[in-house]
Amino acid sequence: MDRRQLADFLRTRRERITPADVGLPAGHRRRTPGLRREEVAQLAFISTEYYTRLEQARGPRPSREVLAGLTRALRLSDVERDHLHHLAGAPPGPPPGPSREVRPSILALLHRLPQAAAIVLSATYDVLAWNDLAAALMEDFSALPPRDRNLVRRAFLGPRPDGRRLYGVSDVDEFSASAVRNLRATAGRYPDDPEVTGLVRELLDGSEEFARLWAAHDVCAAPTLCKTFRHPVVGPISVNCDVLDISDRDQQVLIYTADPGTPSENALRLLSVVGTQRMDAPL
Repeated sequence: MDRRQLADFLRTRRERITPADVGLPAGHRRRTPGLRREEVAQLAFISTEYYTRLEQARGPRPSREVLAGLTRALRLSDVERDHLHHLAGAPPGPPPGPSREVRPSILALLHRLPQAAAIVLSATYDVLAWNDLAAALMEDFSALPPRDRNLVRRAFLGPRPDGRRLYGVSDVDEFSASAVRNLRATAGRYPDDPEVTGLVRELLDGSEEFARLWAAHDVCAAPTLCKTFRHPVVGPISVNCDVLDISDRDQQVLIYTADPGTPSENALRLLSVVGTQRMDAPL
């Protein structure tokens, strides 16, 4: 175990994360860049004293459970997770949970698709990245805390503004059933990840529909190639749905495009101008 290198690595990873990245308020009296030590400890489910000792190169060898908590709290990439394990003297095993790190090339791809709405989903249906048109079509995800950017949670637990379930998509029932099948497969791949097990438990407790679908133990789903969004401003938008798998991150890129020359293409073009502002809101 290299205590000094481990301490420096933890400190630099902590300082690069903003409170907003993990859904925490920024506050007005921050004397240090990034997160505070107590915030990392809270996110990793360890004591502040223990984490402080690790950053001061005085801590004992962390367990695999502690390393998994630090990986999640510090939002480490797979390469960084492996490096953390090597510094701690514990060779890395399989990833403990779905990756939330999106490759820069994928982020760049989203913004090179100005006429398509595109998002990146984790294996648990967290929206990890999006472009401007996706925010206009679905929701301004930047205005939500990270936990509220989950499409399965939204499909089964809401909210449902204007009575619309999951942005008014036409295939919401098919999406819900497909998502449950995929989530069960995800739970099989990451049986010890607390975020996965916590999400499943929350959905089982809060939705009879989810509990019924979950009890079927189905783990395969056919992709939906077309769907219609009932948008509150521009009306129905029919789109093609193409999915690109990012196998090394266990993520997917969803790309929504409209057929050329259709009213839906015109509606998407209008949304690209309107953005996330609500033209139907009262003055």
